Amino acid sequence: MFMSNQDIEKNEKKSITKKSIDGLMDTVCNLYLADDIPWVIGYSGGKDSTATLQLVWLSLLRIPKEKRKKIVHVINTDTLVESPVIEQWVKKSLDIMEATARDKDLPIVTHRLTPEFDNTFWVNFIGRGYPFPRKKLRWCTDRLKIQPVNNFVKNKIAEHGEIILVLGTRKAESANRAKTMAYYEKRRVRELLSPNPTLANELVFSPLEDWTDDDVWVFLMQYPNPWGYSNKELLTLYRGATADGECPLMVEKGLPSCGKSRFGCWVCTMVEKDKSMEAMIANDEEKAWMMPLLEFRNKFGDESKDRERRSFRKMQGFLQGSYKQLHHGPYKKEIREEWLKDLLEIQKDINENGPQEFSSICLITMEELRIIRRIWVNVKHEFEDSLPRIYKEVFGRDFDDPEWIATSSFGKDEWDVLQEVVKDLYPEEELAFEMAYSLIDIENQSNSLGKRKGVNDALETCIRRNYYQDEKDATQFYLKQTYRKKEMGGKYNPKILDDSYDETEYEDEEEDE
Repeated sequence: MFMSNQDIEKNEKKSITKKSIDGLMDTVCNLYLADDIPWVIGYSGGKDSTATLQLVWLSLLRIPKEKRKKIVHVINTDTLVESPVIEQWVKKSLDIMEATARDKDLPIVTHRLTPEFDNTFWVNFIGRGYPFPRKKLRWCTDRLKIQPVNNFVKNKIAEHGEIILVLGTRKAESANRAKTMAYYEKRRVRELLSPNPTLANELVFSPLEDWTDDDVWVFLMQYPNPWGYSNKELLTLYRGATADGECPLMVEKGLPSCGKSRFGCWVCTMVEKDKSMEAMIANDEEKAWMMPLLEFRNKFGDESKDRERRSFRKMQGFLQGSYKQLHHGPYKKEIREEWLKDLLEIQKDINENGPQEFSSICLITMEELRIIRRIWVNVKHEFEDSLPRIYKEVFGRDFDDPEWIATSSFGKDEWDVLQEVVKDLYPEEELAFEMAYSLIDIENQSNSLGKRKGVNDALETCIRRNYYQDEKDATQFYLKQTYRKKEMGGKYNPKILDDSYDETEYEDEEEDE
């Protein structure tokens, strides 16, 4: 079968040229001057967002000063668990960018967005005990990245009526990305501006949509960074995160390009292995200090041990299951405490023994620690209040929590006594201790705060949560309950009665506490 000349032409690599770049800059200028709608540029510090911002920056320099009236907002989302090397790179870049824009009299304003402190990764993972993220339980992306951006964009839309979001998305990134971009390309309301499927009054401009990885690197290497940062250093970052340490710019067909490295959260468990961090450590002895981060991520992201680390009840205490077994919910108390101590010890070690530039690194903030403490004590009724003790064991100083108001006169001594008594009296009852300390704390909190309203409901809920002897007993209870619903013609989950267990169907479903 022979290919036509047209087919051959379509399959040939079309590299960008100075002429095509100049034409694209003219397009950017025309779009900028076409209206008063402010621009918002997403900047991650990676090659695509850097190239996009650089293209816009160079285009603005072509526009006479008196016509550069429209604000260009540069936003970066700091999840608070970014790869430390990339986080530092981005922070320095934004600082230089802000100063340079001011000196050049450019209408560019930078913003560092973060998730709400009660919705960070550590608060949900260590505080509430959410299972580590995976394909069917991807609770992190929305909370850490999407919500902060959406909140910012919504505020700008409320202020200006609409905004134009400038992104470095490209069709060459993946087949799915190409398909999605093609779909919205057909629905453009104006030239090069597509509607955002999730937010009204937001238009999306993707100036690099037809560029390849090589096109991006050619542009970055041939056009100096206009805010004074080094694109060659960016290339070095990518090269260091590539397994073979190589990063060809102009490559033969079949050879890798320098664009497949994944820069993101160092805690990410959406991938089986963090190959980028592994490569950074392997390629540069000076980055060996990150090894504890990688080991910790691999430890809590171990799927084979995850089920035993979690309660057989869901977050709110109810039972849920399929294939005659229960779906496990949040992590148990001892697991959450172990991981908190591990995290704090890693932070301390990096502070004391890591590179000077990372001596003040903060893997988990004091604000997060205070929120975690309140979840453990006030929500989960763990009146032992173990967080200050763990903190002091690691750092050798008292935990700073000036707004903390103790609602219980009980502490670790009472906790230990209660645990011993319950173990002696009810050695076969797995949940007896949890029921005991929860009931005591509910009653104590209601008396301490002088609020008796709802206490009976809280006590009843606690008893229902801890009604079972162990997981086997809870499973049998759930099965009998399901059979009863089936016989009575009620609604029930048929999968719980199915014996054909399917390992590909993951058990978790996200829920709020």
